[in-house]
Amino acid sequence: MIQKYDRRNDNIKVLINGKLYDRSSAKISVFDSLIQGGDGVWEGLRIYDGYIFALEKHINRLLESAKSLMFENIPSKKTILSSIMKTLIANKMFTDVHVRLTLSRGKKITSGMNPKLNQYGCTLIVLAEWKPPIYLNRNLKLITSSIRRNTPLFLDSKIHHNNLLNNILAKIEANNYGADDSIMLDLNGFISETNSTNIFMIKDNIIYTPTSKFCLPGITRELIISICKSHNISIIEKDISISELYNADQVFTTGTMGEIAEVVEVDNRKIKNTNIDMIENLKSLFNKLKTKEELLTKIISKS
Repeated sequence: MIQKYDRRNDNIKVLINGKLYDRSSAKISVFDSLIQGGDGVWEGLRIYDGYIFALEKHINRLLESAKSLMFENIPSKKTILSSIMKTLIANKMFTDVHVRLTLSRGKKITSGMNPKLNQYGCTLIVLAEWKPPIYLNRNLKLITSSIRRNTPLFLDSKIHHNNLLNNILAKIEANNYGADDSIMLDLNGFISETNSTNIFMIKDNIIYTPTSKFCLPGITRELIISICKSHNISIIEKDISISELYNADQVFTTGTMGEIAEVVEVDNRKIKNTNIDMIENLKSLFNKLKTKEELLTKIISKS
């Protein structure tokens, strides 16, 4: 699975610290912390029919991640919101759009690891592209990666950081095996998440998902759990072994980039796919959330 390039993205405008640049000239300093050490945080946003979905949740997580990493001179919510709006308006993007929102610790006065060298404030980047959900109408094949998910002892996955090398190594394994993505286990050998999404399984009409001890508790994951609880659908967060996943009735992944995607195979074991109605019901309920006023932010100029 590889995303296809959309020619509409040839001439997009990218916002960096409040200023719009053509795609070809959108650049940051070689002294920026993103380049120096992958020292940044990010969010992915999706645009539906003139609205940004779950924007408040994404901005809150971005700011909490920046606080955890002790960034200084963090832009305000108002600044971040107006930057997003400015970018979308400039590009005339109102639906079927994905936004990569990135905040780095900023530029350094000289190369080095020490954050005291960062004396210019944060760098805010808003990159909006025409891009449908990447797993749209796809059935995924997964493998189990040899790369373990980060533990909070080393780098807490609750921080939505740009240092994604272990996820990238897991994705390389998936590529090498001709799979769509890799399942990453925790240090105890239980399922954490895939290299890019959260994961769920259905067994005997109960939905299970790994605990968030080692994974990023994604916003789409949170919404699925909320849907289940509000519609009396049994859902349990627990440690899940890979053999339990092999024998599930259904397996699916969740994320902003992929929404809800069904899994048909894990490590060359075919998933039963015997509970189609349940997953289709979840998709329907999730699609209804896209019309819920409390989760939508209308694209309007805030300047």
